[in-house]
Amino acid sequence: MSRLNVNFAEAKGRIKPMHATNNGPSCEVGSKHLGWHNPPPNVKNGNLEEFRAAGIPYARTHDSSFYAKYGLEHTVDVAFIFPNFDADPYDPNSYDFACTDHYMDMIEAAGTKVFYRLGHRIEHEIKKYGTLPPKDFHKWAVICEHIIRHYTEGWADGSCRDMQYWEIWNEPDLDADDATNKRTWGGTKAQFFEFYHVAATHLKQCFPHLKIGGPAIAGKLDWAEDFLAQLKAPLDFFSWHVYAHTVEKVTDRAKKVRELLDRYGYTETESILNEWNYVLGWHGEEIKYSHIVERQIKGASFTLGTMCACQMLPVDMLMYYDARPTAWNGLFDLNQLGKVTTTAYFTFPMFNELYKLGTYVECGSDDTDAFVCAAKNENEAAVVLTHYNDDDSTAPKFIRLDITGLSFENGVEAEIYLLDSDHDLTLIQKAVVYSDRFIWEPNVPNFTCYLIKLKKL
Repeated sequence: MSRLNVNFAEAKGRIKPMHATNNGPSCEVGSKHLGWHNPPPNVKNGNLEEFRAAGIPYARTHDSSFYAKYGLEHTVDVAFIFPNFDADPYDPNSYDFACTDHYMDMIEAAGTKVFYRLGHRIEHEIKKYGTLPPKDFHKWAVICEHIIRHYTEGWADGSCRDMQYWEIWNEPDLDADDATNKRTWGGTKAQFFEFYHVAATHLKQCFPHLKIGGPAIAGKLDWAEDFLAQLKAPLDFFSWHVYAHTVEKVTDRAKKVRELLDRYGYTETESILNEWNYVLGWHGEEIKYSHIVERQIKGASFTLGTMCACQMLPVDMLMYYDARPTAWNGLFDLNQLGKVTTTAYFTFPMFNELYKLGTYVECGSDDTDAFVCAAKNENEAAVVLTHYNDDDSTAPKFIRLDITGLSFENGVEAEIYLLDSDHDLTLIQKAVVYSDRFIWEPNVPNFTCYLIKLKKL
């Protein structure tokens, strides 16, 4: 029997945003409809309602320019907003904010905050454009300065949005210096180090109240160590990526990243995992399998298990890749009849139940395949748990969940919700508990997920 415990009498800090995403909803906002015809009033507006219901706290704007409703090659990326690098960066007429403004409205319509990636989408094309090193690093920084001013100070007929996170570049370590097909940074490692120094120093001087960081490494820790060892520029957050089919790989990387940051004196720098998803392998049948699984209950369990495990570790935010319509989107399928969500989607509103409560409490598991997380406020509490092992043949587990420290004079109403291949977070059991201890002993098949909601009566 696997033993899980939750002690609501022991507060352990805050529930962190483990359910953020890359990219926002697919919808229309205001009168700016993008399409051939205006939809009648009874036609569903994309996935905005479901995105909002998931309570996704942040959306990172990376690879946004692959998607038409976000604006394609006219949105987000610095080279698209400022298309002529020889233009005057102090002249509002040098910038094209139209599609990006609309996309920011989409994200905020869902109640989600923007985590803005300054740089360019990955370029798989045979010729590179926006991923080449800028001709003038300081001018690029000045351009970014004015993009930030447009969105936070209203410059150039802009807005004053609550956009705290500004990330410099994406995956500069993806390809080696001598690679013939550099997809994310066309220069050398040394050039990137200089580039980051110039950009981060300038932006932090302009916006000391905002969070300036990066560089969203693809995962090469030796590259990251070289970066940190020479760094003299601001680094409010360090962003990094990992794709895996075991929770252990993610948690191991999270520990190593935090250790690296602390070793080089960046003890206050946030560690942000801002690309992750289920990946069995990167080629052939394995990547096809991965894209199928990420939408199903197996992908849901991996996702929830990773959220639970990382809540306990020194990582400050997780940002799932991707909520944009793509093969990487395990949350939404806009081509279904009657709904837009997948099975894996429901792990996000599940974790959001904890996030809304706010206070993380002591949790534990004696089984590396059983994951649990819990939170509370003054009158309510919630627990999520899942059984995840990547081996599909793994047998069900008898789990003993021991909940203590939540006692109210008139009792506690408990509701148990099930997420599996046949239930989309369905209420399966309801009871009133009068004791200060609640023990539940289900037989849990592999990949099954539960949400337990507790409310003071």
